[in-house]
Amino acid sequence: MRVRLVQNGIFTEHEHASMAVTPPEEGFYWIDASIEDLEELQELFHLHDLAVEDCMNEEEQRPKLEMYDSDHYFIVINSIRFDDEEIFLRALNIFLGKHYIITVTQQKINELRLIKPLLLEEKVNRADYLLYHLIDLVIDNYFTVIDRIEVKIDNLEEDILIRTRRSHLNEIVGLRSEILWLKKALGPQKDLIAVLNRKELKLIDDELQKYFSDIYENAVKISETFDTFRDLMGNLREAYQSSVANRANEIMRVFTAITTIFMPLTVITGIYGMNFDHIPELHMNNGYFFVLGTMVVIGTCMFLLFKKKDWL
Repeated sequence: MRVRLVQNGIFTEHEHASMAVTPPEEGFYWIDASIEDLEELQELFHLHDLAVEDCMNEEEQRPKLEMYDSDHYFIVINSIRFDDEEIFLRALNIFLGKHYIITVTQQKINELRLIKPLLLEEKVNRADYLLYHLIDLVIDNYFTVIDRIEVKIDNLEEDILIRTRRSHLNEIVGLRSEILWLKKALGPQKDLIAVLNRKELKLIDDELQKYFSDIYENAVKISETFDTFRDLMGNLREAYQSSVANRANEIMRVFTAITTIFMPLTVITGIYGMNFDHIPELHMNNGYFFVLGTMVVIGTCMFLLFKKKDWL
């Protein structure tokens, strides 16, 4: 657990969370805690039991805003991460009070590291402004993941068009499942930001709430982009199936052409393979070479004809 007094974006470290119970003369306290610290923090700040229970729940949390009578809000928002071709959502739990903000996570979240220089640059002096910048960073990170998904879709499409493999279908199904899963998770997140933007909240400055409209617009764009990705994955699947069908047709066309070329040759060999004693050409001195040459000429002519017709 790290306890910081933030004054105009400048951090002052404190050893004990009990220091943050009393409002400072200037600035606010930011406590970056883990699940193990919740018991101590609940006793100090009278955090609601249900909110603490949600933080400890290992299952994915639905983004939400809960307001409690003890003058603090509990906010859950999902940070996104694209790592080793897999997409992860990590819950960022936030307790917002008048003079403090507590962030609780079960895994490391990159936005908590990125926000530090931003607080200094903006000279942040209020807890609700830290909340705004933190949510803004979380939502902006979705655009980074969107760019990576877009590159992956483009590469997959190019791969399918150049050389279709069976593994492509698994990639399409897996990526489409992740996109649908993210699309489903983005709905509650968009609703949360809409509440922060429109609802009167006494712990959030009225002027600051206007800035949440910009974040909400970004959340809408992200949701629409994932709708587009869902359609693109459907098109990719159709392209894969079409490519497989075309490849099968191409193979069948080659086999058919080869079979057609050998059909007259088979007829010739069938005729001279009959067990009649009196076949005119049977006793010719060069009969074997004559028939063999005839078969080569017929086969070559048919091959050239098929190439000219673009059947091979």
